[in-house]
Amino acid sequence: MGYKTLYLNLNRFTERIIHSKIDGSCIKLLNQIEKVSLFILDDFGLAPLDQTTRLALLQILEDRYGKKSIVIASQLPIAKWHESIGEPTLADAIMDRLLANAHRFELKGESLRKKTKSKN
Repeated sequence: MGYKTLYLNLNRFTERIIHSKIDGSCIKLLNQIEKVSLFILDDFGLAPLDQTTRLALLQILEDRYGKKSIVIASQLPIAKWHESIGEPTLADAIMDRLLANAHRFELKGESLRKKTKSKN
């Protein structure tokens, strides 16, 4: 449909943020993420967020709020996201931006990976 989209799982996102901080390209990376129509962040909450990743996520959410879309996929219930994010003040700010204008979908049932594997 012509929409520019960026998909990253949380591990790749964290790696990119940390690497960009080291090589001085963090602002460039944040600007690239800001420009895409849809940013998809998968596997949210599987590992705790470090301070650098929390701050980058907050900046991305702030840049996109009310302008562009973000999809966050997680196996962790939303009620546990605050704890997973870590530092309470940043967690409050991140959760506020995530949930203020969100559409939530909870999927139920078996993993599609299980279904695909059983067909092979």
